[in-house]
Amino acid sequence: MDLSKISPQRREILKRIEEYEKAGRFDEDVEDDPEGKELLPEQADYLCEKFSSKVKRRIANFIGDHYFLNLIKKDILVIDGVEGKEHLSALQNGAIVTCNHFSPFDNYIVFHCIRKALPRKYLYKIIREGNYTNFPGLYGFLFRHCNTLPLSRNRRTMINFMSAVNTLLKRGESILIYPEQGMWWNYKKPRPFKVGGFKMAYKANVPVLPTFITMTDDETRTDGDGYPVQHHTLHVMPPIYPDKSLGEKVGAEKMMNEAYNACKAKYEEVYGVPLTYTTEVKE
Repeated sequence: MDLSKISPQRREILKRIEEYEKAGRFDEDVEDDPEGKELLPEQADYLCEKFSSKVKRRIANFIGDHYFLNLIKKDILVIDGVEGKEHLSALQNGAIVTCNHFSPFDNYIVFHCIRKALPRKYLYKIIREGNYTNFPGLYGFLFRHCNTLPLSRNRRTMINFMSAVNTLLKRGESILIYPEQGMWWNYKKPRPFKVGGFKMAYKANVPVLPTFITMTDDETRTDGDGYPVQHHTLHVMPPIYPDKSLGEKVGAEKMMNEAYNACKAKYEEVYGVPLTYTTEVKE
């Protein structure tokens, strides 16, 4: 790929991704987003209990759906298909859905592909604090009201967050998490996972449904940054159920490792190369 054709801002992000991979800093953000404001407990209605929250959720979901469906219609957001639809039955009683994080739009790719299998109309998404507190305009409205569950550095807010997650899972909702954490733009490899989301699944006694999005370059079109338009395929792997005989720590780690290995295997199958990183391990 000729990097000279890519915008300077995106070239810098690609360079940073390369540096972070080499250093093994897989869970760190590479974007130039400012540090988010602290999210206080009274600012997040996680279970959408207020009337005003319900109204804003309805409006945000309508706008968001219209916006992204328009991108799909115009062939700006390209989804080639879904593999493994037979595994979507795991969503019937609630699940943690995992996905690789490489684009601001990847959560909608997942939702668009699985929405008919969701017994309830919503897919909840865990997002970073700054996305909830920092963004103005349309994106800020969507970040705050499209069934998002923001993390926070505030301890009391996180107590509310954990309680809400457990409540949602136990009542049969499904929640999308990014176990890799930070977004790495157009990065095709699965990155090492963090265990937090798997502890949530284990505690609520619901399955983890691993998904992995693969990408291919459009050979004739580029996006606004000069990068080839990406064609996306969502791969749904078999659900992973908690082994309640192991205890939360060991059981959650087992689920995490199985989910990562499923994504690793899918990466190697689709791209036809072994998964390797450039990480330099110091002796």
